Amino acid sequence: MTHGVVYTRWQILFYTLLLIAATILPFATGMSGLFHVGGALVPGAGFLAYAIRIFKPPDRLFPMRMFNYSIVYLMALFGFLLVDHYLAMLMLG
Repeated sequence: MTHGVVYTRWQILFYTLLLIAATILPFATGMSGLFHVGGALVPGAGFLAYAIRIFKPPDRLFPMRMFNYSIVYLMALFGFLLVDHYLAMLMLG
């Protein structure tokens, strides 16, 4: 059973908010530093803007652009986490 386009858009927004909250968890638990949390929140804000904009998309290709952004966003999250790890190692000596 499907719920329709409006329901799906609300789900996108809800899960985007959960995803942004989850990206802060490594910092909140002490597993990463400020580089990671800053790197997670800035592109996260962009992803949230896409999730809000999906309610009134400017064109038919907008959902695909949002999908493409999500791929780059997730890759960047792992990159920020990796760089943050190596920065912490350099600081410790």
